[in-house]
Amino acid sequence: VQLQASGGGLVQPGGSLKLSCTASGSIYSFTAMGWYRQVPGKERELVATTTSGGGTVYADSVKGRFTLSRDGAKNIIWLQMDGLKVDDTAVYYCNMITSGGNYNYWGQGTLVTVSS
Repeated sequence: VQLQASGGGLVQPGGSLKLSCTASGSIYSFTAMGWYRQVPGKERELVATTTSGGGTVYADSVKGRFTLSRDGAKNIIWLQMDGLKVDDTAVYYCNMITSGGNYNYWGQGTLVTVSS
């Protein structure tokens, strides 16, 4: 499975960006797909993820500002990020889990910079 992420960039505080991630390859037993982010010196953290059961989980820090959506037929997810803050600056990684957690895939990361 390969994950191709895009949509990062530079935006001013309060602005918006939309990330997308497309999964390709042989995908069996989809379990979850979502976004994580990481800043230098810190651990990678969950931003939002959606599961095979249809539920979506958001980090408390992005609730009400970020929206995760998915096209299951095309294996694409989007992360609409509104009301961006300086603290949202990070490299954002797309993630897919299959087979109940037995396989964990990562995209190449896309940089989001929020700065005035």
